[in-house]
Amino acid sequence: MKIDLHIHSRDCSDGKMKLKDIFPEARKRNIGLISICDHDAVACQGTAMALAAEYGIHYLSGVELNIRFSHSDYREGKSVSLDVLGYGFDIQNRTLTEKTRQLQDYRNLRAKKILENINEELLKEKRAPMTDDDIVAIEESVDGAFGRPHIANYLVEKGLVATRQEAFDRYLVKCNVPKLPLSLEEAAELIHGAGGKLMLAHPNDPNGTSLASLTASIPEQLDIIKSAMLRHLDGLECFHSRLTRETTTQYVSFAREHGLLVTGGSDCHQQPVIMGTVAVPDFVAEQFGITMA
Repeated sequence: MKIDLHIHSRDCSDGKMKLKDIFPEARKRNIGLISICDHDAVACQGTAMALAAEYGIHYLSGVELNIRFSHSDYREGKSVSLDVLGYGFDIQNRTLTEKTRQLQDYRNLRAKKILENINEELLKEKRAPMTDDDIVAIEESVDGAFGRPHIANYLVEKGLVATRQEAFDRYLVKCNVPKLPLSLEEAAELIHGAGGKLMLAHPNDPNGTSLASLTASIPEQLDIIKSAMLRHLDGLECFHSRLTRETTTQYVSFAREHGLLVTGGSDCHQQPVIMGTVAVPDFVAEQFGITMA
């Protein structure tokens, strides 16, 4: 049986598949333990738990939270974006549900501000700006969290750019609006307050929100965790679709040395469907009291 503790859905995040389609696919792929970790959202956890039970799959409540983090020794102390994963929390916890609802509301407001910035760029280029009808069309394409990927897709559909990458390179990076700031300390309080465990997500991902944005050196990354993050974390995501074997080996060793939990998953957004393709060992489930059949 396989383990995948990092999957995103269309219902509450930026995945391409709805929960009702994820679970039969997971069953087909022989996934025995799963967690849906939607961005800043826990509203779909009840549905995910029910579907997991229906398909005979062990389930661990999950969420991916975006945080701002800085270290005085890197980037002149300027903050970077990182992700953390919360597992095993009470999905009814009021503080967590209210905060994630606030984060979701801000995501929608942020997306609209980004569209306003893009319109300013279009006017500079003497191109027609997007209208309220365009905004409505983008919103209608969103089932989960409204974010830059949805805007990129629409810019391609409208013919303003040829590809999603061009959308980011030409508009979305320049026109970005900061996310609602959440610190590591705040994320830890939210997850621990709900009875869960907090992990640093994909810590050396070269293409995502990770410590690689501070330094490419794994020993330096581990030193950052030890000196500035360890007291807030319960574990590390050591197995991930964009982590090398070298990263996994060094991070697992560090986790064992410091008594941390180890987790792993594909980070599947269904572009393409890669759930269950990361080899996550059975001991990851055992840490949470789950025995894999």
